[in-house]
Amino acid sequence: MNPAEPISRDFYSRRTLTVARDLIGVHLVRTYRGKQLIGRIVETEAYQGPQDLAAHSARGQTDRNAVMFGPAGFAYVYLIYGMWECVNVVTREAGIPHAVLIRAIEPIANIAGKTWGPGLLCKAMHIDRSLTGADLCAPSKKGLWLEMPSDFRRGKIARAPRIGVDYAGDWAHKHWRFFDRDSPYVSTLSVAQRRKALAARR
Repeated sequence: MNPAEPISRDFYSRRTLTVARDLIGVHLVRTYRGKQLIGRIVETEAYQGPQDLAAHSARGQTDRNAVMFGPAGFAYVYLIYGMWECVNVVTREAGIPHAVLIRAIEPIANIAGKTWGPGLLCKAMHIDRSLTGADLCAPSKKGLWLEMPSDFRRGKIARAPRIGVDYAGDWAHKHWRFFDRDSPYVSTLSVAQRRKALAARR
């Protein structure tokens, strides 16, 4: 696969919902032990703190979420349930703590393991909290970036409420989750639906 240029910071600096939608079809790339692990993004969620009560930035800046308050185009990786890492891309200008969670990817190259969930994809791509603050526009530093593939395909995009944010009141009902409705790697598919969709691709 021919190397592509990392996506520019201008892409991430736009409205967060626009970025979340436009990330569908983009490639997430991780350099690990001499290999490039590549996955096509098929599901995202937008978080727009501090007003958005589902966002990590809803209660203000902390050591954990500080990167969200900085400029766009940086990675924010956090741990949930004491075991799962989750990777986000920071959006908007500095001082506006927005980010987009990458929820699922479709394996393209050198990825083994399940990738239909934010924790699963991070495990499969060896993404952990050491990558928080990684500049996605300067991948040589930490080996994590996003790129627009030459065979880019966005797919048919659908919207739905975010997952696991019932505590956020009315904010939990925002249709800020975007996904490729034809992808068998979207996190909300049942086992039977995924098996059928994957079989249809063979």
